[in-house]
Amino acid sequence: MRPTTAWQAMAQRPLSFLTSSWPWRSLAYLISGVLFGTAAVAILAACLAAGVVLLVVLIGIAPLVGLVLASGAVATVERHRLRLVDLDRLPDPHRRPDTRGIRAWVTGRLKEPVTWRELLFTLVSTAALWWLDLIVLGFTFALPAVFLSSLDSETWPWAVFSAIVLLASPYTVTSWAGARAAMARTFLAPRDRELGEELREIRASQVRLLDSFDAERTRIERDLHDGAQQRLVSLGMTLAMLHLDTPPDSPRSELLTQAQTQLSAAHQELRALIRGLNPPVLADHGLVAAIEDYAARFPIPVTVDLRLPERLPRKIETTMYYLLNEAMTNIARHSGAATAQVRGRYHADLLIFDITDDGHGGVDTEAGTGMTGLADRVRALDGRIRVSSPAGGPTLLHVEVPCHYA
Repeated sequence: MRPTTAWQAMAQRPLSFLTSSWPWRSLAYLISGVLFGTAAVAILAACLAAGVVLLVVLIGIAPLVGLVLASGAVATVERHRLRLVDLDRLPDPHRRPDTRGIRAWVTGRLKEPVTWRELLFTLVSTAALWWLDLIVLGFTFALPAVFLSSLDSETWPWAVFSAIVLLASPYTVTSWAGARAAMARTFLAPRDRELGEELREIRASQVRLLDSFDAERTRIERDLHDGAQQRLVSLGMTLAMLHLDTPPDSPRSELLTQAQTQLSAAHQELRALIRGLNPPVLADHGLVAAIEDYAARFPIPVTVDLRLPERLPRKIETTMYYLLNEAMTNIARHSGAATAQVRGRYHADLLIFDITDDGHGGVDTEAGTGMTGLADRVRALDGRIRVSSPAGGPTLLHVEVPCHYA
């Protein structure tokens, strides 16, 4: 997965990030925020003032309604500006009115919850965000320019400080741009009930596909347990009986011993496979116990720090367990790590996992690794995966999944 946000690009490739377009995109995002914020303040202030003045004769209702609807234009511009620092498109959640006409359109907009979220974002943006954009730009560029232009024997410490600020400006600008974009996305992203019918059907089909995979995995586990495993047990008993009837000094005795050893190894491998397909500890005791059991059997030391509810929805438990399984397998095979850590938290209806290792890093998420399939599973649960793996390590896999736990 290539970086889709300025934050990801900065975290994954902090050096090559400097030669990419992301710092310039972040700078354009903040500058356009200042320019657009200035214009929005003027327009909204005029609407508000006109509405308050004319409210005494009831004419002011129209300017106030216009203020509410104008926030939709501000939100539309912001959704387009977000593409500068976040390539994940933010769809417009507004619905088309059932009937034509300006009255139906206005009534529909005023009834939509997203309209009032857009108004709140507009008020926050015009009251604070564009000012903060200006402060960040001023501190990063204007203030150092002043000190560097007036360099003398008394102000040289400030000039050195200014030079350091300028050198760090790509990271400063990108950090604030990423934080501002995340705040805007929180306000403007559509909620599930606001998604269009087509998008809801796509998400539902993804969930049905995951359910069918889980059901098929359970069926395979049951067939292996009740079929192949029982046949191996029966074959082992037959070989043991033949071994008892064979003289110890016979050549067949050695062959039977080798056959029993190989059969025992195959049986153990099959049991491990069955346990991996549908671990009993996950079904019986939940996600925390399953992760602790898996970490205890892992070839390198794993620190487990989980503060989760005792039981979570079955689908989320299964998805998160196999996500951890795949991530830890990649650590063991490719990272060269000596230790790893699994940290999980549940907060405000959000399940958060951080999986880290002290390996050599440099994970290429576009090289056909298992990350793509895991990301698809998490996205089907409306979650997000982020990977930070600079060359030399460490590697961090950050997962967020909504989880409404009662």
